[in-house]
Amino acid sequence: MVNEFDALVRNHTWDLVPAPPDCNILSNRWVFAEKTNPDGSLEREKARLVARGFEQIPGHDFGDTFSPILKPATLRLLLGIVVSQAWPLHQVDISNAFLHDTLQEEVYMRQPVGFIDPEHPDSVCRLRKSIYGLRQAPRAWFHCLSQALRDFRFVASKTDPSLFIYRADSVVLYMLVYVDDLVIIGTDSKVIQELMVHLRSRLLSGILADCLIFLAGKFTILHQA
Repeated sequence: MVNEFDALVRNHTWDLVPAPPDCNILSNRWVFAEKTNPDGSLEREKARLVARGFEQIPGHDFGDTFSPILKPATLRLLLGIVVSQAWPLHQVDISNAFLHDTLQEEVYMRQPVGFIDPEHPDSVCRLRKSIYGLRQAPRAWFHCLSQALRDFRFVASKTDPSLFIYRADSVVLYMLVYVDDLVIIGTDSKVIQELMVHLRSRLLSGILADCLIFLAGKFTILHQA
């Protein structure tokens, strides 16, 4: 919990302000989970602060919530390319994905339980950044990621907006997006590494190679010599 709270503070996720009159103040809770390694062993336990988005009011503290969902057929197609062309595959796990984009709406939330500021106990959090649990959080995150990819000259597919395509001379990269899990394949490992540097600078990412845990399934790519 302390690590998660510290990350929220470093990210300047909110400002503590006096509660405005007649505003909608969301409650929140801590959610605990375990993160596993590709072999199923425990990597670490984690805590996540989640806003109770069901308390939000349409048109008041959230608007459009649509965010595209990956089509399974697209995943199967790209896995087929990996196997047939022996392309390198990388899985990218984005740290605190929903916390990166700046909110457009005015959203207020109570201070997290266990971390109430003793000097301002009656103040509330005016959210500057998106946070898990908000109704608009998936859309805000996808917008943030899309902008980072466009800055690297990726283009979204017209048939599946969760697929991003990069073409430059003879280099081709494909990226699949499923919430905060990204899958990258391509013809040039050097360009993929340049992309990783770009994503780390914008989104604090980490990489898992060769073994893919995606959509609740585990895929191991074996290339014959």
